[in-house]
Amino acid sequence: MTVQPVLVYSVPTRQRATSWRAWGGIQTEQQAGEERERIQRELESLAKSADFPLEILPLISAKSHQELSALSGKKCDVTLMYAAGGGEDMLRTIAAAAPWSLMFVRHRSGPVYLWYEIAHPHFLRKAVDEYGQPGFTTRDVVVDRYDELLWRLRALSGLKNTLGKRVVAVGGASGWGVGYQTGPAAARELWKLDIIDVPYPELARRLRRAREDQELVKRCSGEADKYLKQSGVLLKTDKQFVRNAFLLREVFLQLMREAQTDTITINLCMGTIMPIAETTACLPLSLLNDEGYMAFCESDFVVIPSGILLHHISGKPVFLNDPTYPHDGVVTMAHCTAPRKMDGRNYEDAIILTHFESDYGAAPKVEMRKGQKMTVIDPDFASKRWLGFEAQVVGNPFLDICRSQVDIAVKGDCDRLTEEMRGFHWMACYGSYLREVGYALGKLGVGWLPITT
Repeated sequence: MTVQPVLVYSVPTRQRATSWRAWGGIQTEQQAGEERERIQRELESLAKSADFPLEILPLISAKSHQELSALSGKKCDVTLMYAAGGGEDMLRTIAAAAPWSLMFVRHRSGPVYLWYEIAHPHFLRKAVDEYGQPGFTTRDVVVDRYDELLWRLRALSGLKNTLGKRVVAVGGASGWGVGYQTGPAAARELWKLDIIDVPYPELARRLRRAREDQELVKRCSGEADKYLKQSGVLLKTDKQFVRNAFLLREVFLQLMREAQTDTITINLCMGTIMPIAETTACLPLSLLNDEGYMAFCESDFVVIPSGILLHHISGKPVFLNDPTYPHDGVVTMAHCTAPRKMDGRNYEDAIILTHFESDYGAAPKVEMRKGQKMTVIDPDFASKRWLGFEAQVVGNPFLDICRSQVDIAVKGDCDRLTEEMRGFHWMACYGSYLREVGYALGKLGVGWLPITT
């Protein structure tokens, strides 16, 4: 994420018996110089506090269109305008210089800015009642607070890294229910995903070749045995399923390397892949998520964009899951591919069992941390309005359902959640990222309903 900061100000000339200056505490070159130093210090601190890749370009300052020519040819993702003064036309020029733009104004954090007064009526509304600045909303204006600026930049960074993502789809792109028709199309058109189809005969060919490589088989078996010796791991399926899972993981890695991506999904994972791999895809996908990749089952492109976005916003593995019926403030989420490194650093305990529906292969039952706050996203089939809420882990039951299962307490109106649910699969991660997800969706014109307020 590359940000170009621009300070816009004016140096008025005193005139007798008439108004000669606008609002604002920056009226001289000396004051502008002091403000430049202040901004540079603040931006250095901002960059150090960012928990995502953030490059801040050298500050440009301008009090005329001619001085704004320094913007020409600058490649950046976001222009950050410090609107101390200047005309609305200058701000429009800055906003048009990058895919996204933010405005920072001062109230108490330094010399008050002119646009603290007139950002809403003049820039956003163009001196009428209707909003009129393309791509700019009330949420793109920040007053004083760099923490408010930081989460917006985190959201835009996540969106940037999601748009155009290449995804390897073993067995092709699909979706649950009507999402079979809507999901892949929206993924390509709205999210610009580059979906690389790998047919199952090709996967079978690669697995046969992998099994013929005795050194590779030996290495994967050793890695599987080492994994099973980790603290907190309990094996309750045939060890050979786990060894085969590590070999399948190696083939998945090969496919991603060749496609030059870090994202993969598996279609027809409830049956087709099992006789080919002699295991299930569950554990390999869990392992890949723990290693920082994005690995999803079912090739459901209704929900996959939410997983890519949430991963890039949070910097953590995400959990694609089947939701259940909300009741009494609680929902059970379950699937067989949960990551163990849900916080991105530490392994949660896990039991390695068979995949539930087939009673075959290797699937982790991850014990998620009780009391942990989670972000949960529910995308709709039509990509018109997503829903999200915060929740807290209250239990890890052992029901006759998908192996990784977690009871979560909904933070918000559970009845409204039940009424407003759309689509099918949900996406979840540790931490609180609702505002970032909602902000990013707004840039694509997708509606957002936060149940947690």
